[in-house]
Parts: sequence; C-alpha cells; structure tokens
Amino acid sequence: MSHETGAPQKKLIQTLNGQAQDIAPIWLMRQAGRYLPEYRKTREAAGSFLDLCYTPELAEEVTLQPIRRFGLDASIVFSDILVVPDGLGQKVSFVEGEGPVLEPITSVGELAKLELERVVPHLAPVYETLRRLRKSLPVETTLIGFAGAPWTVATYMVGGRSTPDQGAAKAWAYRAPEEFQTLIDLLTEATILHLSEQVEAGAEVLQLFDTWAGSLSEAAFRRYALEPAKRIAGALKAKFPHVPMIGFPRGAGPMAKDYFRETGISGLSIDTGMSLDWARRELQPLGCLQGNLDPLLLVAGGTEMRRGIETVLKAFSGAPFIFNLGHGIVPQTPPEHVTELVDIVRGWRG
Repeated sequence: MSHETGAPQKKLIQTLNGQAQDIAPIWLMRQAGRYLPEYRKTREAAGSFLDLCYTPELAEEVTLQPIRRFGLDASIVFSDILVVPDGLGQKVSFVEGEGPVLEPITSVGELAKLELERVVPHLAPVYETLRRLRKSLPVETTLIGFAGAPWTVATYMVGGRSTPDQGAAKAWAYRAPEEFQTLIDLLTEATILHLSEQVEAGAEVLQLFDTWAGSLSEAAFRRYALEPAKRIAGALKAKFPHVPMIGFPRGAGPMAKDYFRETGISGLSIDTGMSLDWARRELQPLGCLQGNLDPLLLVAGGTEMRRGIETVLKAFSGAPFIFNLGHGIVPQTPPEHVTELVDIVRGWRG
C-alpha cells in the first residue's frame, strides 16, 4: 500500500497491522485548521468552507500545511463529515461563527428527496484532492481518508445543526425506530460508497468518526453506532482487504470494547474521558489504540502538557499505538505547542 509496489510499509500502517513501534507514529485530528496562520490565509482565499472542501488545489494545500510544518506520520484529507448529506442532496451550508446549518429532515417522506446516486459524482472534488495528495505527500507519510459515521451524520441531518443532546435525532429514533433505521441504512450505503471512492483515489487508511456515539443508550448504541460501523468495515474489508480502518466512537465508554471486537476495525481511537488503565487492559489486546491527549492540554502547554503526553505514552507503549488527541485540535492552540508535542513523542524512549 505504499507509493511504490514492494516499498516497505509505512509506519502508521505497520502499527495498524499489529506491529508495535519503538517510537509511536503521530498525527492529530483536525491537524489542518484555524490554529495555523497559513490555513487561515488559504481559507480566506477560498470563500466559503464548502468551497475550500470542493476546490482540490486548495484542499490539497491545507492538507499539506501541517505536514510541512510538523512532519507528522499521517495526513488526513481536508474535507468534512457533512459532505455526505450534501452529496445526497440535502441543503448544507457553513455559517461563520455558527457552524453547519442544514435544512432539517424530519419525516420518512423527506428521505425520498435524497439520492444515493448523486453522492459519488457530487464528491468528485474530494477524490481529486486525494489523487493529488498521493503525488505531493512525502513518501513516508500515510494518507488517511474519512467519513462521519451514520448516527453522527444523522444527528446533523435531523437537527439541522450541531445540538448539545442530539435530541431531534434521538426523539425520531425512539418514536419511530423503523423509519429512523431507513435514514441510518441510507447513510451506511452512502458512507461505503464515499470511503470506497477515497481508497480508489489513494487513501491508505480510513477513519470513521462517530462524534456523538456517547449520547446513545446501550441498545441504541448497538443498533445505530455498532451495527452500521460493522457493515461499513465489513464492506470495505471485502473490497480492500489491505486497507486498515480506525473507528472513533467518541464517549462510548465500556461499550467501546464490543465496538472494537465486533466491527472488525484495525484500530480504535479513544477519547480523553477514557480510563487509560482500563483501555490498556481491556482494549489494547484487541488491536491498535489511538489517542488520547486532551486537546486543551495542547492549548495550555508547559509542565501539565508534558506530563499528559508522557502519561499517555507510558500507558500504551510496548503494544501497537498511534499518538493522537482525544478529539480535534481547537482553534486557540499555539502551533509551537504542537511542535513540542511532536518532539516529545519522537524523543520518548519508554
């Protein structure tokens, strides 16, 4: 899966395939973003946020910025989880200072307006960005493609925006589970298509972001988070057996164990709230872990940040592990703290 056939496997891919490394590979969720002055400049030139996602030369540029600056082990294509509802034909826009705004879908009748066959042609610019990145990235850097998981994407589609309790989607799921399942099934199919195209375009690893998985009860988690992830991972593995997938069911707590075991993913990304001892004992024997420094420690810097980094490294070293955050980088992060983080991880000898 490296650029040249027969080339040695990249460090991140080796780790996901079960090989522990002396120095943990590192990349960061939302590593291309507003904390970087060069990103802000490109973002301004692009116009809207979706224009940035859909303009391959600009999306390629912002994807490369953190690689040039920090030399991270992986690059995640610059895009957004809401390109899938946009591709299906739902109205999606990003409002400055407010985030995503969607025309809410509130009934099964409105689902008829969404078209699965629109997804791949509509998202062609994302695949073009990946093709460009395969040529422009350093040879040792792994290229990651991604999608939002069906439950998390559904919460935006039904709520019309980011909601603190995912109330609109939960209400529909509890009131009319079979109707809501229709939306989940449609999103599962759309996600399989979108991720497959990303692999065809050059993605070497995939990540599935289920940001709001933690808001579900156990039964609902199984139905709307675990089962769709299992279907997505299974379909991708059948088509592309050598492409590892990382799952990120944020806030899943103890249910992360069933998720990891049953979905067949290669790696599990864990959030900041996860107990390190429990994760080491219960999750790491199942495969590669990724995580889980608090993004706000990266803002604070100093002694507490250094202590936090070493605590994570101590907990997970000696087994397959990828250093990352417990969620995405926040805009107020000083770039020099990221430089220090990378230096500490690369210099650490457990």
